[in-house]
Amino acid sequence: MKEYKYIINGKEYAVNIENLQGNQASVIVNGKAYDVEIVGQAPKKITPVAKPAAPAAKPAAAPAAAAAAPAAPAAAPGEGTPFKAPLPGTINDIKVAVGQTVNVGDVVLILEAMKMENEITAEKAGTITSITVNKGDSVMEGTTMFTIA
Repeated sequence: MKEYKYIINGKEYAVNIENLQGNQASVIVNGKAYDVEIVGQAPKKITPVAKPAAPAAKPAAAPAAAAAAPAAPAAAPGEGTPFKAPLPGTINDIKVAVGQTVNVGDVVLILEAMKMENEITAEKAGTITSITVNKGDSVMEGTTMFTIA
């Protein structure tokens, strides 16, 4: 079985997908076994994903194999640096508005993943030029959530 490497907030996870049947997957993350229920459509093929831009979310207990399909974005990404979801989850809260100035470390939004709330913080100071998700949206790993210029 091929081992996939995921890096979330600078921490590397070694993930082996042992079994995938329907919406059930058996995975081993850093040597610990997990049974994962896939919400939404199960993937037809599992492929490794390139490391997303390093967001500042707290790492989840284990990366998910898949999640529900993302909802339509609220707006097109604006000018500046896009910040992407570090893992699949649901947007629980948005703490900023377009046009608001943020500093490094300011909480921009709350992403719930695997029953854990992750604070997504600004990794650079600037102005929020777009927010492309809404509260309650499901997002996949790598989905652009907001942009800072």
